[in-house]
Amino acid sequence: MDSLTQIVLGAAVGEAVLGKKVGNKAMVFGAIAGTIPDLDIIARYFTDTVTAIEVHRGFSHSIFFAIFFAPVFGWLVYTLLPKKEATWREWSWLFFWGLFTHPILDAFTTWGTQLFWPFDTRLAFQNIFVIDPLYTFPFLVFLVLTLFQKRTSEKRRKFNRLGLIVSSCYLGITLILKGISYKKFTEALDKEQIKYSKIDTRPAPFNSILWQANIVTEDAYLMANYSFFDSKPISFESYPKNHELLGSLKNNDKVQRLIKIAEGWYVISKQNNQLYFNDLRFGLMSLDPKEKDFAFKYQLTNAQGDLEILETPRSVADAKNLLSALWSRIWGN
Repeated sequence: MDSLTQIVLGAAVGEAVLGKKVGNKAMVFGAIAGTIPDLDIIARYFTDTVTAIEVHRGFSHSIFFAIFFAPVFGWLVYTLLPKKEATWREWSWLFFWGLFTHPILDAFTTWGTQLFWPFDTRLAFQNIFVIDPLYTFPFLVFLVLTLFQKRTSEKRRKFNRLGLIVSSCYLGITLILKGISYKKFTEALDKEQIKYSKIDTRPAPFNSILWQANIVTEDAYLMANYSFFDSKPISFESYPKNHELLGSLKNNDKVQRLIKIAEGWYVISKQNNQLYFNDLRFGLMSLDPKEKDFAFKYQLTNAQGDLEILETPRSVADAKNLLSALWSRIWGN
């Protein structure tokens, strides 16, 4: 999830663990704990693109990381704070839950997380987008209400519990919505007698009303949108796989790793004699049926046998156009 959401979750968890004993400091250090796992993004400044992608949501998002580093961070806080309001064990417990709930929440997103690192398993339930105001905003409101209550107040604990309960219930609702949308997509495929081997569904950006599907057929991928306000049948757009365009590059180690990261959901495109690897899991840059650019697109440059992979930057204008189109599409086709 986005940084703000993880800060809110960490602060709420910190309050639940130690708020009654140390007051607002529990929120502060809970928020810090909720932020720490995402510091793995600094890898992009020291490694190549593929390695940086592999590192993100890896070791720092694992149970192992939470268990090992919680006592370390707990000891640091206990040692540095002059007023010993809580024990080292209590501060360690706060950091454990702050570090552990971060990847748990990330596991519900499209990108997922390697919760069981070093085992090579990425959990991705894909029922919530990485930024979802319906999850974050109510949670934030309850946290602010909690912040202005006295540490011994029953209202303080009540508001914090409500924030945790409401946000968790919303996660549960999105799982139900995912199941319903999955049924709608498969029914539409059966109705059109489309043969497919795999289907993958996820919410569109910033909401849980509009859902998107990727479908594997023999020669192409199909993509479709479904809103709970739709009144017309679901339509499918076809995108050729073009995997053959990779040629000998398909056996390249970096390309193989990128294919693994994309979990096999990729198409290859060629523009101006330049090859691009497109990750289908995060959708297109717009909702235009003729759109060919994907949100996550990587340029493959093979210079003198040394393959360089660079992520194609996304513009602010593209984001604004997508937001406008999403708002319109959410309300039905």
